[in-house]
Amino acid sequence: MRRYPILSLLPALILLTSGASRAAEPAAPDTALLFPGEKHFAHVRQITFGGQNAEAYYSADGSRFSFQSTREGWDCDQIYTMNADGSAVTRVSNGRGRCTCSFLSPDGRRLIYASTFEGADTCPPRPDYSHGYVWAVHNTFKIYSARPDGSDLKMIFGPPGYNAECVYSPDGKTILFTSDCDGDLDLYTMAPDGSNVKRITRQLGYDGGGFFSPDGRRIVFRAHHYADTTSGEALEYKGLLAQGLVRPSQMEIFVCDADGGNMRQVTHNGAANFAPFFHPDGKRIVFSSNMADPKGRDFDLYLIHDDGTAQERLTYCPDFDAFPMFSPDGKKLAWASNRRGSRPHETNIFIADWKE
Repeated sequence: MRRYPILSLLPALILLTSGASRAAEPAAPDTALLFPGEKHFAHVRQITFGGQNAEAYYSADGSRFSFQSTREGWDCDQIYTMNADGSAVTRVSNGRGRCTCSFLSPDGRRLIYASTFEGADTCPPRPDYSHGYVWAVHNTFKIYSARPDGSDLKMIFGPPGYNAECVYSPDGKTILFTSDCDGDLDLYTMAPDGSNVKRITRQLGYDGGGFFSPDGRRIVFRAHHYADTTSGEALEYKGLLAQGLVRPSQMEIFVCDADGGNMRQVTHNGAANFAPFFHPDGKRIVFSSNMADPKGRDFDLYLIHDDGTAQERLTYCPDFDAFPMFSPDGKKLAWASNRRGSRPHETNIFIADWKE
């Protein structure tokens, strides 16, 4: 999902290379950061400068972000917080292993994320591309909770296997996450202390990257399911997963109730769709997809109603746009993009005022 992946980092982690970190710089003029056709964006600001930055998620009050970044000499992603204008960047994680998927609690007192540091201090190996375009699903990822300054670090979920992609519910009483602890990549919920774990998806295939709706009653996520569990594709999926790998070339957007019921597929385009997030109205979903690029390399942002209608393309940068998130009041959209980088594949965080 962002360069070389951890699931929720998706394609960017695979497609992008690491860039050198630079000190904060003044944002370029709005017009230099926009591309023709991006009619829903105004007053675009770039708030990170250099390196690989992605998965910037707003706090409940919209005042700051948690995000992951490869910068300052680190060989792979660490977790950071920053103010919503890009100031006061602070590293939260301990600098060991690879980290992903951070999210601040609604009351702002805790931050959850996944890390491999208990498996090794060094970054885990990149995936074996002899299998083609694959993501690594590292079996040393565990889910941790800490104060926003990184103190009071606690492991809250860590059975053998891949455990990551964690977010809080709007009321802060539930954490949604992805795990293969039962042999498949499924969505689970648990209490903030790691208790009361419940599996909420059971179809064979990858279910992940989930987020709650604003009222906490539903979940939006990405998935690829295998109806015939004995088909060649299903057997290939099982074989790759046994090696800690997933082939992400086809994923669709789904919604379901918070307990996994009433599951419904939203997109049906056969492309790599990921990073879905609800608009604050609870009726629309913003997501990233390569559906417009026959080569599958260019990811753009799209908006769609939760019933699969009224799809609209939002970005036209000829490279990577992903990890969109509306501010809690719906007035701004934050996302990660390669646009206007100082070097090829540099990924930064941008914020635009949202125009209906």
